[in-house]
Amino acid sequence: MSSAAPLARVAVVATLLLCCAPRAGARGGACARWSPEARRTGSVPAVLAELSGIAASRRHPGIYWAHNDSNNAGALFALDETGRVRARFTLRGLRPRDTEDIAVGPCAKGGSRSCIYLADTGDNLRRRREVWIARAVEPETLDGGVLDVDARSFRYPDGSHDAEGLVVDPRSAALYVITKSLDGLGEVYRLDGLGARAGGRAVPIVTLPAPGALARFTTAADAHPDGERLLLRTYTSAWELVRRGARSLEEVFRAPPVEVTAPAQRQGEGIAYTSDGRGYVLAGEGAGSALYRVECASGEPPSGAASTTPAGSAVGASRSVSG
Repeated sequence: MSSAAPLARVAVVATLLLCCAPRAGARGGACARWSPEARRTGSVPAVLAELSGIAASRRHPGIYWAHNDSNNAGALFALDETGRVRARFTLRGLRPRDTEDIAVGPCAKGGSRSCIYLADTGDNLRRRREVWIARAVEPETLDGGVLDVDARSFRYPDGSHDAEGLVVDPRSAALYVITKSLDGLGEVYRLDGLGARAGGRAVPIVTLPAPGALARFTTAADAHPDGERLLLRTYTSAWELVRRGARSLEEVFRAPPVEVTAPAQRQGEGIAYTSDGRGYVLAGEGAGSALYRVECASGEPPSGAASTTPAGSAVGASRSVSG
């Protein structure tokens, strides 16, 4: 046998390993630990002085969709992580009363188009009989103008709630809202029947606990692109739920929340994974308030590591802020 043959076989094996190895960032478990440092990337622009939600675009790399909350002009903004506004869209088809969060995900299960979802679900006094979810197809170009939205109402089975968190399952396109609660991170409801003549209905799924003193009053939420983890934001902290191999977000919502890196902000109102899932951004209310980004600090955990251990959680990690 030629001495070159073993070398050839080694080269083939190495090539197969490289081409077939799991791609970093392809799934939530690929990040075992978030950085303990939140890096300042920019500032909230003046036009978003009442910023209440932020979500990464699926069509435009590096772009985030953001909106104001109550008494806003019904506009949606595309900005980069420095806070520079790249486009402003006027919403047609929705008269927002108190828009509290935003999510980006599939328009339908198995579909190729991505949609922007807005939760007009704020209800501080708990007096609204029905609240709304608005959906718009994510625009192909950032040219501003008018964006048509499809607004659908729904009701809770147990009276009014103030909800400030919205997530969309990246696989099934199912929508979930998270209420704002003094007792913990909130109650989770799945939204069924949106578009029905009588309106949609909120189906209770789980009540999230208060794993820490700051784990109350959820103000924003986001689902990881792989559907195996979730981020929750409160005024002063951030929490992640991870369930490796989860088949739906309902399984993820039942994972234990663990605190992750978040800078001190006067009023934390927005959180979103980056489009590749290898980081997340945080935003607060108020023109000029800081925009932050937290990066993945390490890769896939060793075989046999607990599936619910969040990547880079703040457990045992000191928080710091740069910039």
